[in-house]
Amino acid sequence: MNDDEVLKELTEIFHQIFDDDTIVLSRQTTAHDIAEWDSFNHINIIIAIEIRFKIKFQIAEIESLRNIGDAIDLIQKKYKAS
Repeated sequence: MNDDEVLKELTEIFHQIFDDDTIVLSRQTTAHDIAEWDSFNHINIIIAIEIRFKIKFQIAEIESLRNIGDAIDLIQKKYKAS
């Protein structure tokens, strides 16, 4: 999976979780960029990513994510390893 494919899947996840089809993600997007992205929705995002990509994150990996670009890189790393 390349960056664009992962970003497309993540965008779909965000549209579903936030019920907002106007969200546009980029590698630089952070929780500060989406008003409703709180700790509860963060958990929902992580679970949805794990289900969609059939991967599992470790707590330390989740804590290291600073933006969507970090998530894309981690997803690609784990996806290739599975």
